[in-house]
Amino acid sequence: MEPVTLTTERLILRAFTPADTEETYEACQDADIQRWTTVPSPYARTDAAGFVTRMVPDGWRHDTEYTFAARPRDGGPLIAAASLHHPRSGAWEVGFWTAEKHRGSGYMTEIVLELARWAFTDLGCTRLEWRAEVGNAGSRAVAEKAGFVIEGVLRGGLLNKATLRDCWVGALLPGDIGLPSLLPYLPARESAGN
Repeated sequence: MEPVTLTTERLILRAFTPADTEETYEACQDADIQRWTTVPSPYARTDAAGFVTRMVPDGWRHDTEYTFAARPRDGGPLIAAASLHHPRSGAWEVGFWTAEKHRGSGYMTEIVLELARWAFTDLGCTRLEWRAEVGNAGSRAVAEKAGFVIEGVLRGGLLNKATLRDCWVGALLPGDIGLPSLLPYLPARESAGN
């Protein structure tokens, strides 16, 4: 797929370009981004260059990952990165990081909801999943604010820095944000007495 540009009330979301290399490098120096995400640690300029010149374009070209840089609509600094990845059986997974000085402003919830709308309406997504290592309270707060239902803990469900880690998993369905589903959904019902 050719990269698309999405907009929210405050932000423009577009594919990373080589011009984003230095700001990506600077943002990924943050200890929390290196701790809680799968970016390399330590994070070098060559990592940022490989991300914006190879990983991002390859993901779009091969329809395996759609990664967006988020900036203010009227121009300004790189605020965040977010992607839809690991497509399988109609489900996609969302991942993200926010530059340290932009946390706490509601940007990531806004971004995640826009990606969810796009996934459900344009990508044929039937379920959007979120995963984060147990303990990543900031990521979980974003997921819950965006309406994800936290479904539990997957033991060894996240590979990060060559180590399997337990992770929280949550899901968002189209109906959770007022969109129609492509397929009927029949939720499990608890039987009386259980």
